[in-house]
Amino acid sequence: MTALTHDIDQTVPMSHPRAGLALALGSAVSFGLSGALARPLLESGWSAGTVSMFRIAIAGLAVLPFGLSALRGRWSLLRANAGTLLLYGLVAVTVAQFCYFSAVRHMEVAPALLIEFTAPATVVAWMWLRHGQRPGRVTFLGAAIAVLGLVLVLDLLSGADLSTAGVLWALAAMVGCTTHFVVSGDTTNGLPPLTLAAGGFVVATVALATLGLTGLLPMATASEQVTYAGTSVSPWVVLVTLGLVTAALPYTLGIAAARHLGSRLASFVALSEVVAGVLWAIVLLGEVPRPVQVLGGVLILTGVVAVKLGERSIRTVDPLPV
Repeated sequence: MTALTHDIDQTVPMSHPRAGLALALGSAVSFGLSGALARPLLESGWSAGTVSMFRIAIAGLAVLPFGLSALRGRWSLLRANAGTLLLYGLVAVTVAQFCYFSAVRHMEVAPALLIEFTAPATVVAWMWLRHGQRPGRVTFLGAAIAVLGLVLVLDLLSGADLSTAGVLWALAAMVGCTTHFVVSGDTTNGLPPLTLAAGGFVVATVALATLGLTGLLPMATASEQVTYAGTSVSPWVVLVTLGLVTAALPYTLGIAAARHLGSRLASFVALSEVVAGVLWAIVLLGEVPRPVQVLGGVLILTGVVAVKLGERSIRTVDPLPV
């Protein structure tokens, strides 16, 4: 039996695939900016916990009014989905962002991104095991092509220095990233995308602030300016940009994209974040990619197209009792 196009058990078909693709790409481009912006802050003395908390808190302040307005008085949705909001805020937001920035402190950005973006494969496995949506050969082929493209884009063939701590932090970030795609693609809970994003930001801000106040999470700041493309910028300007452009905007766009495309396809389109990250690194940090990385970007897009075509061959089987 042919599976439904969405990744959660429901009867609603994929609504606006073109709009979903545009939203997903916009989210990826915005998310891709975070690494290039955050790395100089971390190198200047800011801790990963402080950067994560300010970034998420600023995003929450920006999205919360819209999230409350989107409810249109349906406050019962918050009570009914309290567990979903906690899961999304603690894992999809807090774990994903904090652990990624922590990974970057121990290892190069490239391998950290590669490990985190094994998330699409994890999403496919989860949908297979939990919802019985068995992927077809084309989906497996698309996943393999996309992973090969990531290896080329991140230039790992030349040899990257991996640290054990960095790998563990990146794997934890992958869990958060996977949770983001799975929860975002669930249209059965009735939560508007803006409300889910706002709720996640609020939960994550409270969690990080609590850990910081109790001393369990180091909170360090620095006053010196940071430099991008030869221009010195106040760290507070960078934090506001991180909050609005690399958190509030991409999370909101990403949730809306997952509602249109489903968790599986949205997660693979998000692989283009790596390409965006390389381009932002060129502009802000002067890191010019090699031709092999350009080829990798082409393979990533090819893999995404293959996954999209593979949606037709997904078959529903009995899920495992997870």
